[in-house]
Amino acid sequence: MRKIFSLAAAGLLAGTSLQAQTPTVDTRYQTYTKVSGISGNASSIGSDTMNNLMTLWLEGFRKYYPNVTIQIEGKGSSTAPPALIEGTAQFGPMSRPMKSTEVDQFETKYGYKPTALGTALDALAVFVNKDNPIQGLSLAEVDAIFSKNRKSGAPEDITSWGQLGLKEDWAGAHISLYGRNSASGTYGFFKDHALAKGDYKDEVKEQPGSSSVVQGITTDRFGIGYSGLGYVTSGVRAVPLAAKEGEVFKEGTLQNVLEGSYPLGRYLFLYINKAPGKEPDSLVREFAKFVFSKEGQEIVIKDGFMPVPFEVATKELAKLKTK
Repeated sequence: MRKIFSLAAAGLLAGTSLQAQTPTVDTRYQTYTKVSGISGNASSIGSDTMNNLMTLWLEGFRKYYPNVTIQIEGKGSSTAPPALIEGTAQFGPMSRPMKSTEVDQFETKYGYKPTALGTALDALAVFVNKDNPIQGLSLAEVDAIFSKNRKSGAPEDITSWGQLGLKEDWAGAHISLYGRNSASGTYGFFKDHALAKGDYKDEVKEQPGSSSVVQGITTDRFGIGYSGLGYVTSGVRAVPLAAKEGEVFKEGTLQNVLEGSYPLGRYLFLYINKAPGKEPDSLVREFAKFVFSKEGQEIVIKDGFMPVPFEVATKELAKLKTK
């Protein structure tokens, strides 16, 4: 998370809307400019969290290039690196950075590293049922709820809502756990950052997608789970979080993610194969430019995520050049 935290330190909050639920795109973003000669087929394989986002980007992109077809498959971030390595995908959306082993495998094949584009910001949310009155959780409490190891130092395992101070019919209610499967980047990010790399409890109900996690909690009054904040619905509520016991609980707003006060902020990445000294394929290049246009970042907001600061977009677009 150091990369996100450094944005605030560098003064990159300027020009970015910090409204809790209604971020806006920096006015310095430009409308996408169409170029000639863009057509053909491509494939996107990777993150489930970004599946709908990729679909919406494609819909916007095809308004400029109706002869472009991109097949989108979102079964988890861990499916992106092998697809890029094997050449079965030109786009590898991931809700976590590539692991060093994945980068090494790519570099062994091509002789250079994959190019990572930080396309959007997300707050990984801990969701409860809309009727749940819990006011907030520390990461140590989250760890004690989901992990069998309690590496964050919680004094006891947490299995009931009463242990968290809830009263009446909540007091004796057993906590139902929902999560993602191990192919998911969200699974890995939550394990690393919320569970301090501890092991999930065996009773976590692993779901194939983020929407399945939210649906499970919607129908389970005593449920709790995690997914990208963009998947929030009227049936669930995102719980404010604190990095340490006794700190103020923070919501997953753009300001809190950029400042680092929300402990589960992250980038959503789009990985591509770009050789040093060369531009990527023209379709790949223009799709990436669309993502970092005014329309592309408005789509980020539409899908419930947060736009990247303009300075970040400028830096990411520079990766597409030959130098």
